Amino acid sequence: MTNRPPYLAIAAELRRRIRAGELSPGDRVPSTRAVTREWGVAMATATKALAVLRQEGLVRAEPGVGTVVAAAVDPDAAPLSRERLVAAALDLADAEGLGSLTMRRVASALGVSTMTLYRHVPGKAELVRLMADAACGEVPLGPVPADWRTGLERGARWLRGVYARHRWMAHAMASFTRPVATPHAMAYTEWVLRSMRGTPLSHEDKLHAHLLIFAFVQGLSMADDLEERARQDTGISDGEWMEQNEPRFDAIQAGGSYPELATVTEGGGFGLDLEALFEFGLRRTLDGIASMIDETSG
Repeated sequence: MTNRPPYLAIAAELRRRIRAGELSPGDRVPSTRAVTREWGVAMATATKALAVLRQEGLVRAEPGVGTVVAAAVDPDAAPLSRERLVAAALDLADAEGLGSLTMRRVASALGVSTMTLYRHVPGKAELVRLMADAACGEVPLGPVPADWRTGLERGARWLRGVYARHRWMAHAMASFTRPVATPHAMAYTEWVLRSMRGTPLSHEDKLHAHLLIFAFVQGLSMADDLEERARQDTGISDGEWMEQNEPRFDAIQAGGSYPELATVTEGGGFGLDLEALFEFGLRRTLDGIASMIDETSG
C-alpha cells in the first residue's frame, strides 16, 4: 500500500478491478468482512472504502444481495418504464430461456436496482404475463377470413410464429385450466372462434376445435424448445445425436421384436422433422373438423 489512507488504497484497487472488467455490472464486490480479511484492516476502514465507491456511482447496495457493481449510466437512455422493463425481460428470456429470467438479472441489464423494478411490476409472475402479452401483440392477425378452414389454418400458423420467435412461451402458456390471461392472447381466441362463426358447430365444439389446435401447436413448440435446450446443453445437433445413438437402436431392433418399426425406418431414410410434422398434423386436424362440420350439416 502507499502512504494514502488505507481506505483510499482499497477503494483504488476495487475501482481498478471494476474498470478492468474483473468485476462486471451486477457482480458482488467484496463485502466489508471480505475486505477486512483481504487487506487486514478494521471494519470501519472497509466500510469507508466501499462508501467511496458508492459516492462515485461505481457500486450500489442491492437489498438481500449486498454491494454490487453498478451499470454505467447512459445519459441518453430513456427513463425506466414498464415497456422498457418488458422489452429487456423479453430479450433475456429469448436469449437464455425463461429459467434464467430473474428480477435481479433484468435489473442488471437495465442498469437499475432490483427494487426499482417493483415500482412497475409486483413480481416475476406479472412480468411474465406482460411479456406473453407483448409477444402476442407483435404481429397482428388481420381480418377474419370468410372461410373457416382458412381462418383456423392462419390462426395456427400465427401461433406457431409467436412460439418460434419466443421459444419459452410454449412452456409459459402450457396450462389449460389456469391459462395466462392477457388481452392479446384473448384477442387470438376471439379471432379463432369468430372464424368458425358461420359453421353449424355448437359452442362447445367450436371451443374444443380451438383448444385442440392450440394444444397441437403448443406441443410441437414445446418440443422445439426442448430440442434447442438439448443442442445448447450438449453442443451437438439432432442429426449428430441420432448418429451417435443409431447403433443402440439397431441393436434393440435386431432381435426382430419390432417388425413394423423396422419396416418404416428401413434404410435410415426417415428423419423426424418437426416442421413436416406440423404440416401433417395441421392438415389432418382440419380434415377432422371438416368431417365434423359435414356430419353436423347433414
